[in-house]
Amino acid sequence: MKKQVYNPYLPLYEYTPDCEPHVFNGRVYVYGSHDQYGAFQFCHNSYVTWSAPLDDLSDWRYEGVILDRAEDPDNKKGKMDLYAPDTTQGPDGKFYIYYAYDWLSRIGVAVSDSPSGPFKFLGHVKYKDGTLLGRKEGDAFQFDPGVLTDEDGRVYLYSGFGAITWFPQIRHGKPEGGFVMELEPDMVTIKTGPIKIASTAGEEKNMNGAPKEHAFFEASSMRRVGDKYYFVYSTLNGHELAYMTGDSPMGPFTYGGVIISNGDVGLNGRSKEDACYPLGNNHGGMVKVNDQWYIFYHRHTNFTNTDRQDCAEPITILEDGSIPQVEMTSCGLNGKPLTGHDTYPASICCCLKPREGNVFYPFFKLPHQKGKLYITQSGKDSDTVETQYIHNVQNGALIGYKYFDLSSSTKAVLKLKGKFNGNVSIRFAENGNDEYTTKLELNGEKEFEIKFDSKSNKEALYFFFEGKGKFDFFTLKLD
Repeated sequence: MKKQVYNPYLPLYEYTPDCEPHVFNGRVYVYGSHDQYGAFQFCHNSYVTWSAPLDDLSDWRYEGVILDRAEDPDNKKGKMDLYAPDTTQGPDGKFYIYYAYDWLSRIGVAVSDSPSGPFKFLGHVKYKDGTLLGRKEGDAFQFDPGVLTDEDGRVYLYSGFGAITWFPQIRHGKPEGGFVMELEPDMVTIKTGPIKIASTAGEEKNMNGAPKEHAFFEASSMRRVGDKYYFVYSTLNGHELAYMTGDSPMGPFTYGGVIISNGDVGLNGRSKEDACYPLGNNHGGMVKVNDQWYIFYHRHTNFTNTDRQDCAEPITILEDGSIPQVEMTSCGLNGKPLTGHDTYPASICCCLKPREGNVFYPFFKLPHQKGKLYITQSGKDSDTVETQYIHNVQNGALIGYKYFDLSSSTKAVLKLKGKFNGNVSIRFAENGNDEYTTKLELNGEKEFEIKFDSKSNKEALYFFFEGKGKFDFFTLKLD
């Protein structure tokens, strides 16, 4: 690769969650919603996409706006937000993006001759009699569309929502689980379905064999792997992506397990109360690049559920078809640990734990945000300058990174700003001992150096802070 790549893998001024990765024309494209930094509401910007060549997942290229919010005729004023989309190449060679907006229980379709757009409105998914999907009596609430063009050219659309409590924003239908429909060649008309394929909250008998907390919530995503179909979705826990498998794109599907949690909950028995990173909703998909499968997901910043950034991790599909849960890392798509001789944004941490523990981030900005430990930025939304940093580091904070090659590294230099009197310690495991401790006295801006002995070529690196005061953490330099 031309350079290293870390999580989040896009520039740190970009907030495009819910990403569905696809390989088109020798490149990986990511299609997601588009949060507006600081808006404290979901998906407030128009859709954009980024792409990278298959042989260099560090070389992401901005493709621009691919679908404007006002492109849909029902949203001419652009006031309604575009939620999580998915894209496919149809049997005719054209590219189709499927999207939902606000809480209308309606799925729109736009088409383009290129995977990078621009996409132009084609229609709304409808039944053969012209009735819109989501408007027929008995229709479930339509949300988070996923789409698959199978090897035989048949096209399948996935949609649905499930909730433990009622969402007052829902205007049509009920959150009754996940559904599949086969589409006609026109890409907008339902040929077969909807057929329910995934159970959700409140159902005594789970049709997929999933534990109650891992039942379907949202974020439908479908991939074919050999002769098996993998249905990836967000569970009722919210913070995790799980999967089901089946022998047909229309099911039935059997629960397989969790692929990733954006707080590593469930990994090696970790509890929600011990989440290594602030929790929030999750959405993503799988993609195969050069014989390696990856799971794309998102993390949360700014002490809110609505400022989200893309991350990705390699996964393994075992011979029996199962996918073991993977951990959040800082090195993600890099293919190996990050070098121990470079300067990194402090905000690429995969462990961000205040002394009081992490929480599931709220959906809106709250007064008690003040004084909390979180990642934020100094610039405004759409500023193409990386100004992200870790805010409000205080007594008992643990900040960690996985993984670095520290085989020839002997010091870390932390760029900090604030007031603090105490100690900083280095650990090489989250619950490990403080192996190197140095006095930290800070009054203003300072580059603080802490030395350590060289370690192995794959090491986690944690910083633990004890003392009085608080500060911001901008960059980490290793050498």
